[in-house]
Amino acid sequence: MTVTGGAAAALARLRADGDVPVDMSRLPAREAAERELSDPRYHENDPNLLQRGLDRFWEWLDELFGAASGATPGGVLGLVVIVLVVAGLVAALWWRLGTPHRAPGTTGDSLFADGPRTARDHRTASARHASAGRWNEAVQERMRAIVRSLEERTLLEPRPGRTADEAAAEAGRSLPSHADDLRLAARTFDDVTYGGRTADEPAYRRVEELDTALARTRPTLDTASTGAPA
Repeated sequence: MTVTGGAAAALARLRADGDVPVDMSRLPAREAAERELSDPRYHENDPNLLQRGLDRFWEWLDELFGAASGATPGGVLGLVVIVLVVAGLVAALWWRLGTPHRAPGTTGDSLFADGPRTARDHRTASARHASAGRWNEAVQERMRAIVRSLEERTLLEPRPGRTADEAAAEAGRSLPSHADDLRLAARTFDDVTYGGRTADEPAYRRVEELDTALARTRPTLDTASTGAPA
């Protein structure tokens, strides 16, 4: 009978101990070797479960990239070029479109997050932020002033949880000459509030000018009551 490795070491120990005959059939020899090899001393240097999992992961990743590079013109270099091109396209789209906005009505998207204040209160806060060069906060407060002013003029029905986009769409129906500017102001508000963008002074001035222009604009009579379609 031929045995190798750990089984040979196990049999050597068994012979030395004199516990079993030297001549053993295959099955008893294997069982004796398995019992011997189950001794923790033989597994002190074995990798733990996490290490084995990582080894399997890196082996899978290596096989994946090997298969992909084999199927890609130019091999590994071609695969790297494709990955870089895709990453560049994703970055360009992210820069162009901004962070995806959450669906209207999602918790945290509400235009007013700190309780009811008057349009005058929001304008005062906006001017204070602008004088300090805090353009993000200045844009946010001025957009809130616009919406609160429209509510105070009964051009919008006060509604908790309304988003800037919803307010712009509703107000645009009763103030159609400013519908595009309202959408742009709402987009600017969303960009600095949820999209991680940074406003500048020109962006703030556009929202400020819109606020001033809206205060001078008469609403369309057939939709002025609640901002709803006629």
